[in-house]
Amino acid sequence: MEMKKRVSLELRNRNPAELAELLVDNCRSSDGEVEGLTDEYKELEILSMVNIGLNSLAKLPSLPKLRKLDVSDNTISGGLDKLAEKCPNLTYLNLSGNKVKELSTIEALQNLKNLKSLDLYSCEVTTLDDYRGGVFELLPQLTYLDGYDQEDNEVPDSEAEDDDEAGPHGDDDDEDDDDEEDDEDDLSDGEEDEVGLSYLMKEGIQDEEDDGDYVDEEEEEEDGDDGVRGEKRKRDVEDDGDDGEEEEEDDDDDE
Repeated sequence: MEMKKRVSLELRNRNPAELAELLVDNCRSSDGEVEGLTDEYKELEILSMVNIGLNSLAKLPSLPKLRKLDVSDNTISGGLDKLAEKCPNLTYLNLSGNKVKELSTIEALQNLKNLKSLDLYSCEVTTLDDYRGGVFELLPQLTYLDGYDQEDNEVPDSEAEDDDEAGPHGDDDDEDDDDEEDDEDDLSDGEEDEVGLSYLMKEGIQDEEDDGDYVDEEEEEEDGDDGVRGEKRKRDVEDDGDDGEEEEEDDDDDE
């Protein structure tokens, strides 16, 4: 999508003067210049133009309230002198992944008196000897270079979050989603453990009840056998008695 069309879509029928933040990442500049932005965007504070094929900022309009500018992953190699004129209140600038090779290229940033944070990741200039010392000496107003101050202290979380607003790529949202999914997985595992425990407890109780029934049945069977044996003994005794009476009758007949 061309940059002009993308800017128009992001505007969403609003007045340009009402817009405070504009993100047009991953669209395409037809001639390597800023397109679709005018001086009407005077209230703009955050502008992100990541990976849109920029090789110059010469046509950047006047944005007096702009604080954060992210133009990473482009092919900018110079022309930074326009920033102090067009964006005098800039505090954060991300030039990572551009064609910045020499310290002299960023010398023009000296006129950005409010600049506190500068990112030059993946630029050739970072391979120079004493790169960090040279940048801090060249830009004394700078507090953080590539996320660290002169004593190698990392940018505090609060300031880093503010800087991310200039070029959000959805990383934080993805991590939050992963955390929520992990929480849900943990919760599911807990619920499954509880269900499994309850099931095992019920199984144990049922086994005990079944064992009791089994014992009772055995006892009943034993009682039943005793009863049968008792009845058999009683019948045997009665039969013996009958046999005795018959013998006595036979003796009487003989007499």
